[in-house]
Amino acid sequence: MISNHNFPRYLIILVFFLPIITGCGSLVSDQQSTLNQQETISASSSPSDLDSSQDPTLNDREIMVQRQIEGRGVEDPLVLAAMEIVPRHEFVPDRYLSQAYADHPLPIGYGQTISQPFIVALMSEVLQLEKGDRVLEIGTGSGYQAAVLAEMETQVFTIEIIPELAAEAQDRLINLGYSNIEILNADGYYGWEEHAPFDALIVTAAPDHIPQPLLEQMAEGSRLVIPIGPIGAVQTLWLLENLKGEIVATNLGSVKFVPLTGEH
Repeated sequence: MISNHNFPRYLIILVFFLPIITGCGSLVSDQQSTLNQQETISASSSPSDLDSSQDPTLNDREIMVQRQIEGRGVEDPLVLAAMEIVPRHEFVPDRYLSQAYADHPLPIGYGQTISQPFIVALMSEVLQLEKGDRVLEIGTGSGYQAAVLAEMETQVFTIEIIPELAAEAQDRLINLGYSNIEILNADGYYGWEEHAPFDALIVTAAPDHIPQPLLEQMAEGSRLVIPIGPIGAVQTLWLLENLKGEIVATNLGSVKFVPLTGEH
């Protein structure tokens, strides 16, 4: 069941149980970093004009989308197009380049992973995004999920607690030409109140309960997709919808994410 230690303003009124889906990834053992500063980083250059006709990895992305994503039922044309455009190999460490488009997560250092392509697509689709939506992401990681959301022509606000990953993602996203992404090096549990409310929220690491600040930063009609469960165990992926001040919760199945870290 969903639990929350401080849940006075919202009521979860409905839960559907759907078939189990493939998990997102497992933990790696690199040294964990803790937050010692709060800094806003903007990827502010103009979008790059990638010439797909000269991109040797385009065929890999097309196969990934057809077999791993569309083949499993993802239908949103914005999601499919974004997954085909974003060069996933730019977001993985060099030693894993040969596995960049494989059907599994990959380590990116500091105990974190880049999620399985299908999970990225699924979580993006259930948000039911429209162009111009304001999206909060908790857990920037390599920046891949943020890039996919940005390719869907949304305004992305993404938070990463590990300073090194935040800085690396900043450089990567600027080099790729994204101008509609802002990165904050902070504890994502508390969201980003300065830019709230958000049309959609996506959490790419698992807390053991629903962060109350994220609920308070949901706009009317917004959606939040989040894995919830104990560290090191299988978690549940939840879709929460804010409908007239009430939270409707849908169980999307079993997943395994790295834990949401921070002091909370």
